[in-house]
Amino acid sequence: MPLDPLPVDATEPSTACCPPLAGAAMTAEDAARTARSLKALADPARLRLLSIIAAHAGGEACVCDLTEPLGLSQPTVSHHLKVLTEAGFVTREKRGVWAYYTLAPAAVQELTAHLGTHLLHSRNA
Repeated sequence: MPLDPLPVDATEPSTACCPPLAGAAMTAEDAARTARSLKALADPARLRLLSIIAAHAGGEACVCDLTEPLGLSQPTVSHHLKVLTEAGFVTREKRGVWAYYTLAPAAVQELTAHLGTHLLHSRNA
């Protein structure tokens, strides 16, 4: 036996369970871009690399100084540094045979501010 839908009266106020959005939500493109940045950080070795680089004088470290603290091979460390460079969290400068990496604090601040804007704004309202 088919069910007859209940009639809808458009003049009555909506009885939605939640209030409407109070701010702008992330777009699909913005969410994809943010997810790529978070994926670059979602590895313990990469987070440690950022921390080690930031702890060096001037916020800069040679790749030769990064293998021992992590206990990883140089090719593995270089791979992680490449991911962080492509994501914009570090910059790379070649000096002779060595590469020096510098933390890009603006990229970290931008990501955290962006997440705060989209995920914490309702708590502050």
